[in-house]
Amino acid sequence: MATIPLPQVVDNSVYSKDVKLDEQFLLLCEHMTFTPALKKALADWDFREIITEGTVEERKAAEPKPQKQTAVSADSAAKKSTPVKESDFEEISLDELGASEDNDDSPSGQTRSRIAAIRAEGTSLSRMELVRKIYNEYTNYILQLYTHYATHKILQLEEISSITEDLCQFIKENKRYVLRVTPSITDSSKNFLISHSMRSTVIAIAIGLQLHMPKDKLTELGVASILHEIGQIRLPPQLYMTNRTLSGAEKQKMQAHPILSYNILKENDFPLAICLATLEHHERENGSGYPQRLPSHKITVYAKIISVACSFEAITTPRDYKEEKTTFAAMVEMLKNADHQYDETVIKALLHSLSLFPIGSYVYLANGKVGQVIDVLPQQPLNPIVQLMNEKEADGTRKTVQSDNAQNKIVRVLNKQEAEDLFITLQLDSDS
Repeated sequence: MATIPLPQVVDNSVYSKDVKLDEQFLLLCEHMTFTPALKKALADWDFREIITEGTVEERKAAEPKPQKQTAVSADSAAKKSTPVKESDFEEISLDELGASEDNDDSPSGQTRSRIAAIRAEGTSLSRMELVRKIYNEYTNYILQLYTHYATHKILQLEEISSITEDLCQFIKENKRYVLRVTPSITDSSKNFLISHSMRSTVIAIAIGLQLHMPKDKLTELGVASILHEIGQIRLPPQLYMTNRTLSGAEKQKMQAHPILSYNILKENDFPLAICLATLEHHERENGSGYPQRLPSHKITVYAKIISVACSFEAITTPRDYKEEKTTFAAMVEMLKNADHQYDETVIKALLHSLSLFPIGSYVYLANGKVGQVIDVLPQQPLNPIVQLMNEKEADGTRKTVQSDNAQNKIVRVLNKQEAEDLFITLQLDSDS
């Protein structure tokens, strides 16, 4: 790991490996541009060096846009007198926001350009590989979004809504594939806030689609879900990046993050419905939630959906201090709805979106065959569609069957070790 003094970093340089401030804080993902604005911001905050295992790649810098530079300069000057604490800096990639959604140099424009390039090579990729790459681009957009707020204290509703509308359409068209994308323990631990926000958003939008929300409401739900944890970047990182159980005092500090998220969005003129969704996503139907202990009838619909999506995601995600549960176990836990914490209509929508055996689960069938759940018919949440692991059609594609209550009945879900052993035995690629 090489240490590079900040003055020696060349403007618009691109590194072949991740760039960090220290072992904990990821500054830039590999192949992303080290902009002059970022360099200046780090200097203003008195960061004097970066570390990386990579080398500088050759890349032609984009032609400067006078108006954009002027806006950034004015913004930086306006904020120069505001002290920035190290605890405000989140483990996310930095890129400059501020251009209109029509500008290809804006993060949304960059995201759309990269997605277009991925789609262009679609003929050489399997559908699952294509979806996974596009999923990662939307995740990278959230990285940029969170970091732009950390550096500039600005969020742009119009641009975020525009890219979220695209994301909703992507999920609608590819739900059976998107729900099979799961983070590794490395991904979720390295960048928990971003991984969690992306996965929670996918699940929330899937629920919203099941509830037949109109496009504008679905987009608002998506925006709220993407930003529901942004208040955490105002907390000390040891509270949300730790691999240990928090103390009582630390938990109390963490429980302030919905209020912080609400204030951030309110300060940036987001609609009240989105602000309230972030404020209330930890409220519970039985009044046991936080920060206001609201009863069911006072919790907004968006918050009820994000609450379910957020909880399901947390149960199924590996962390350094806990092993994830299978999606089946998570679904069973959500359906039990202990102490009536969650809205029953939202739980039902979750079930009909993912099935009792959620998309991505590996299952044993009554006929002795093994497969992966790849789709669900909303009318039959107990009998999803299963792709068999060791059988193919005449054209070489994996054979799929509709599970039922006879020979194709799902007997049980494979645990993590059984799934890993299965791949070793069959020498299959889980992404194919």
